[in-house]
Amino acid sequence: MLTAVKNQLKVTGLSIKYALVREFLNKATFLSNIIFMILNNSCMIIQWIVLFSIKDDMGGYTFKQVLLLWGISAGTYGVSRFFFKKAFELSETINSGKLDAYIVQPKNILLSTITSDIQVSAIGDMLFAFIVYFIYGFNITTFILFIFFCVTGGLMLTAISIILNSLSFWFNNADMVSDVGNSLMVNFATYPDGIFKGITKWLLFTLVPVGIANYIPIKILIEFNPYLLIINISVCLLLTLLAFVIFYKGLRRYSSSNLMSARI
Repeated sequence: MLTAVKNQLKVTGLSIKYALVREFLNKATFLSNIIFMILNNSCMIIQWIVLFSIKDDMGGYTFKQVLLLWGISAGTYGVSRFFFKKAFELSETINSGKLDAYIVQPKNILLSTITSDIQVSAIGDMLFAFIVYFIYGFNITTFILFIFFCVTGGLMLTAISIILNSLSFWFNNADMVSDVGNSLMVNFATYPDGIFKGITKWLLFTLVPVGIANYIPIKILIEFNPYLLIINISVCLLLTLLAFVIFYKGLRRYSSSNLMSARI
């Protein structure tokens, strides 16, 4: 069992490595994608500088705490899109029959599929996350937690995308549902949870778990709470398990398109 897991992780690592090497062949495009993503994220901070020049807090957040929120949001987005880019294109892979190339390989089908490519600009998101963290203030304990929450948040974003995209096994145009779900996870993540009230806030901690992936980590980084940490880890594990279960349940309904392609 442990050997199989070790081999799968090795294969997954090599897949990401080769995708990175492939993208790096065009160094100018590679570097510009990263730099422009950092600049894009930095420009968005300007709106908060303007807002905080008018008011001292927004939804109970100070400016530095909003920076931390942006750092977590960028980090989770970067981890999900860099390591698991194809999870956000899974519906297209299923509908086009490109899943055939992964089914015939003696590897975990889901992991092989979602790690087969990377999004270079996501490196810029991860670098931006570290930049704003250090602006917030370095502390070895919170730094370790910050990295941890970027990983758990990234896994949650990926799991949500897999769950929604896997609906393509049952329904046509399920990609529309996944696009909406992914957009909600990203768009709400950069706003303080204090500005949301009633049913909207309830949804952000349940059906659209931005609260678990982004808001709870911020509360823990500001003031450590072991119970909130347990909630974050538990939901991450639950969503990851659910993603695997739904994908493989849907895979039983998959019909090969006889598309001739190969993965090296």
